[in-house]
Amino acid sequence: MEVTGVEFSNVDTMYDWELLDEANGFKRVRLFSGEAVHQLSADRLVKRLDEVLNEIRPQVVAIPGWSDRCSLAAMRWCCFNGVPTVMMSETTAWDFQRHWLKEAVKRRLLKLCGAGLVGGRAHAEYLQLLGFSPSNIFTGYDAVDNHHFSANTAELRHHAPELRSQHQLPENFFLASARFVPKKNLSRLIQAYSDYRKAASHAIESSGQGELWDLVLLGDGPLRGSLEAEVTALGLSGHVMMPGFKQYDELPIFYALARVFVHASTTEQWGLVVNEAMASGLPVIVSNRCGCVHELVEEGVNGYRFDPMKVEQLAQLMFCCTQPSTDLSAMAQAAQNRVSEWGVERFGSGLKQAVEAAMNAAKPSATFLNWLQIKLLLSQKERMST
Repeated sequence: MEVTGVEFSNVDTMYDWELLDEANGFKRVRLFSGEAVHQLSADRLVKRLDEVLNEIRPQVVAIPGWSDRCSLAAMRWCCFNGVPTVMMSETTAWDFQRHWLKEAVKRRLLKLCGAGLVGGRAHAEYLQLLGFSPSNIFTGYDAVDNHHFSANTAELRHHAPELRSQHQLPENFFLASARFVPKKNLSRLIQAYSDYRKAASHAIESSGQGELWDLVLLGDGPLRGSLEAEVTALGLSGHVMMPGFKQYDELPIFYALARVFVHASTTEQWGLVVNEAMASGLPVIVSNRCGCVHELVEEGVNGYRFDPMKVEQLAQLMFCCTQPSTDLSAMAQAAQNRVSEWGVERFGSGLKQAVEAAMNAAKPSATFLNWLQIKLLLSQKERMST
């Protein structure tokens, strides 16, 4: 079966990724160039997608989620052309507060989908709550190119002294990589880091054991100014670094030189940066509000879990990681071993199973209520995006 990827736009207002034009083994069709999706009217978006899908005539369509106009437009086309769909979802029942009316709307909408592809257990459970049969839900959605991170970081570690000097990085540091937005919880991470330094300094003074690590925050966003002010107020200016947003090919440098990775989000459907860090051979400290935590983080084996609202809990885990009694090498190897099961091969296998299940399921049957529901949702999303 030939695979065609439909890219809605080459403009991303959320991330400053470099533009990649190659398709790497599959056909790629771009709907709009130089225009962000949120700038487009719903009618224009739907018309252009209809043109492309009418030309491709896919046997099945895999749709990433149901919460934006792009996904809704794709569901609309599939619904009225009798084409099976795979719903790719990383939503959990607890990542946001739920309302019965919105949940009822979702259940009706998702009846049009033949199969689901999810990241892990929590996402599968949510699809079941929305009416999916367990036999039509498959895992593998949240994966990264493990080889890119494992192979590159292994090579880069041979050149650690030069790279540290070149990028002005300390000998030992915790690493975080996230957008500087509220849900990433970076303010509490900085507070926890400040508390960790106080505890570690006291331990070194009293027993001569332990180390003082620095903190490196990769990323950028609207909270940068307030985070920088907080670092200054806490007297951490020489110990917290914010090198900015890094491109995909640059990330292995920071993973290779870090000692432990921290992901502190208050809500996170999955957290692919955790996959990247573990594939790079890093122990991880991950918020228990991240969708990946139950699948990837084995408590005390390859990392730790914590409540993102409890600064003292995170500070204690950071302190624990810097103590001589903690075998970080063993944890790093365990992390790499664990995430090896969550590579692109898992995604490909899960998607294949989901596609087959969707094609064997009953074809979506369009009704006037389906048409009206999708039309209303598209209009609502359009108002929200302008």
